Order: sequence, then structure tokens, then C-alpha cells
Amino acid sequence: MPRSSSQKGTLDLARDQASDRIEERPAAKAALRWSFILTWYMRVLSILWIMKGLSAWAVILGVWTPGQFESRPMLYQATIIYFALIDLIAAVGLWMASTWGGIMWLLAVMSHLVLAAFFPSVVSSGFLTITFFLSLIVFYLGIAWLEALDR
Repeated sequence: MPRSSSQKGTLDLARDQASDRIEERPAAKAALRWSFILTWYMRVLSILWIMKGLSAWAVILGVWTPGQFESRPMLYQATIIYFALIDLIAAVGLWMASTWGGIMWLLAVMSHLVLAAFFPSVVSSGFLTITFFLSLIVFYLGIAWLEALDR
């Protein structure tokens, strides 16, 4: 059965809408390389952030120290719950290689760095952890910038 012109226009419009997923964007040959690298970098970050989020849940559920979470100060509890949620949300977005995943991940990392700077008793991060997080941010922004230049 032939389509009417209005149905055909609607289908073409739906197909032409831009997706925020990196691997669904039409790309030139050169852009394919940086897009591929960015997608896999985001997936590796996703695995790291799944582990980070699950470790926060392990603290909440008392896997390592049973019964200790409830006796901690409220600021500590709120921080752990925040990271238990935001880290896993960011990990899902990173795995999907979506724009919002990168933004949520940057929010999670920057939250960690700011809390480590201003509340070291709540979020203890050593020099190596802070350097590691900052280098992850620099690599992410660099690869994203190169991918955008090739597009």
C-alpha cells in the first residue's frame, strides 16, 4: 500500500532527527576514528564508575563494616548515598555513549573533587586519586574535542 505524502514526511523527519548517542551519528571516515575512541573510552570509564558506585552501595549495606553506616554522621551518610546514586547513573550514561552520560560523569567527578577539597574528613582522597581523576577529565575532554573537530 503506497504511503501518503504526509506519512512519508513524518517518517523522514523521525529518521533525520539527531541522536545524542555518539555511535548513531553519521560520521565521515576521519571522524569515525575519534568517535570510536571516545565511545570505548566512555565504556572503560563506565566500568570504573560501576565499581565506584557499587562500592558506595557496599558501604551502605555494610558489606565491609556491618552496622557502621547508621552510626556515622549525617553528612557522611548523605555523601555516600549521593555517590551511590550519581556514580551508577553516570555509568549507565557513559556505557550508552550519550551526551548526558558524559555530563553526569563530569558532575560526579567534580563533586568528588570539590568534596575532597572542602570536606576531607567526609571524602578522603589522596594525591594519587585526585591526579587520576583530573587526568581522566583531561583525556575525556581532549578526545571529545578531537572528535568534535573531525565532525
